[in-house]
Amino acid sequence: MIRVNPQFITDSFGKKLSVVLPMSVYEAILEELEELEDVRLYDEGKKDQRPSMPIDDAFRLIEANRKTGDGI
Repeated sequence: MIRVNPQFITDSFGKKLSVVLPMSVYEAILEELEELEDVRLYDEGKKDQRPSMPIDDAFRLIEANRKTGDGI
């Protein structure tokens, strides 16, 4: 878990306008968000019932079609 001790920039009424974080914390948050997005996309892909093929096979098929000029 990332430890966050944010500082806030406020207006003259005390309303929070912005957050100040150390770069290391900001970068760690971005990494966590990217990982969560990857998990979400993986879960979404697992729900998809359309036929699929291994990526290496797909690349071979694309390359073969590129060489022969056939469209996919």
